[in-house]
Amino acid sequence: MSTRSGDLDPGLAPYLARTEQMTTGQFYKMVNHESGLLGISETSSDMRDLLDHEKQDVRAAEAIALFCYQAKKWIGSFAAALGGLDTLVFAGGIGENCPAIRAGICEGLGFLGIGLNESRNAENATVISDATARVTVRVIRTDEELMIARSVLRSCAASFASSTDL
Repeated sequence: MSTRSGDLDPGLAPYLARTEQMTTGQFYKMVNHESGLLGISETSSDMRDLLDHEKQDVRAAEAIALFCYQAKKWIGSFAAALGGLDTLVFAGGIGENCPAIRAGICEGLGFLGIGLNESRNAENATVISDATARVTVRVIRTDEELMIARSVLRSCAASFASSTDL
C-alpha cells in the first residue's frame, strides 16, 4: 500500500508503547499514514516516483522489491487456496500502467503457469501473457469512481424503493 502497513504482528502496538512510549494516536498515524511504500522508501508513496529514483535510491528499490514480493505472496496463497489459476488480472493505477511492476510480480511465478510476453507487457496490451503460458495474464482497465457512483445509485434506489413500500 502507499502509506498503510500490511500485515502486522498484534504484539507490535504494546511493544512500541512499552519501548518507545508510543501512544495509540502515534501508532495509528504510523501504520496508516507513514508506512507502506512511503515508510520503506522514506521519500514517496507514489510508485511512479519510486520507479524514477530506483537506480540511484536504494530505499526506493527496496520499496519496489517488497511491493512485488508481497503481491507474489498473495498470488501464491490464492493459487493454493483455489487449486491453481486460469487467469491473473492486473487492474487499477499500478496494474494498468506499470509494466515494470507487473514483470516484477510475475517473475519467478512460472511454476504456476505464469509467463509474460515482454513486448505486450511493455505496450500495456489487454493480454500480456506469453502464448505458451498456461495462465492468461490480463490488464483490465477500471474506472473506480464510476463503479462507486453506480454502487451508490443502486443503494439509493433500493433505499428509496423500500421507503415507498411503507
